[in-house]
Amino acid sequence: MTKAALERVGIIGGGAWGTALALTARRAGRHVVLWAREAEVVATVNRDHANALFLPGIALDPAIRATSDLAAAAAADVLLLVAPAQHLRPLAAALAPHMASDLPVLICTKGIEEQTGALMGEVVASALPSSPIAVLSGPTFAAEVARGLPTAVTLACADKALGRRLIAALGTRSFRPYLSEDVVGAEIGGAVKNVLAIACGIVMGRRLGDNARAALITRGLAEMVRLALRKGGKAETLMGLSGLGDLVLTCTSLQSRNHSLGAALGEGRALADVLAERLSVAEGVTSAAATAALAKRLGVDMPIVGAVDNILHHGAAVDHAIEALLARPFKSEAIA
Repeated sequence: MTKAALERVGIIGGGAWGTALALTARRAGRHVVLWAREAEVVATVNRDHANALFLPGIALDPAIRATSDLAAAAAADVLLLVAPAQHLRPLAAALAPHMASDLPVLICTKGIEEQTGALMGEVVASALPSSPIAVLSGPTFAAEVARGLPTAVTLACADKALGRRLIAALGTRSFRPYLSEDVVGAEIGGAVKNVLAIACGIVMGRRLGDNARAALITRGLAEMVRLALRKGGKAETLMGLSGLGDLVLTCTSLQSRNHSLGAALGEGRALADVLAERLSVAEGVTSAAATAALAKRLGVDMPIVGAVDNILHHGAAVDHAIEALLARPFKSEAIA
């Protein structure tokens, strides 16, 4: 017997991406409850049908209801987790008492846990061991998704039947999920591309040219593939939307928080000063350290990720890190 449609969508995270996904779910005809930590976000979504703090200038469907009550958001047919990567574990643990044991969870967070090196799927599986897990990843600027501009994403789920139900629940004419069974590959692409976007931003801030950026994108993709393969993912996943697609988007536009942060560093600004000006999270900052540590532990060669980690967290001068990359020996273009 066909399972019932996923009509009630709970979204955990009231930032720009969570709000854009709330709009997407409403366009698909779902009942949406958006959980936000910030009282200001809850109030303005319910009163003004807007999220001026994180997604200014976008009118929200009045049917979207916001709450600060995790239990209210968890009374759903599917939960979308859109919290920052380093906050996902405690938030999932806080949700656990309020959830049905078999409630599907769609992870929309891109990152690697800094303390453990765990992927987001591993984090959620630890905190919510009975919940079926899927991952949404791909080239998505929140403001464009919120405005209903054409977007294609990867929806990765080991359970193909659940994956198809999730696509039916969220897919629209302008928001087009493509099904994959490779959860690990989709997660690696979403996490590592943020680190590579910082690298490309540094290149542009240093005015090293489009050739250098193209080289970083291409060799960075090779690093992503190497890590995914070592973690059990598939190379072909990284050639799709959650790999190459997301990488191209974030490495070529200053709309990307990570790319713009890298550009500021390349222009000579201090990381602390750039972060102090920002309300939203640039996931690549913590993912750089987490990815570099994970690559070292697994014996995966990721020199670009290592260079970004050295600049962000180990006091390396930008020019010195660039020179170290350029001084590497010539080698085969093969990924392995």
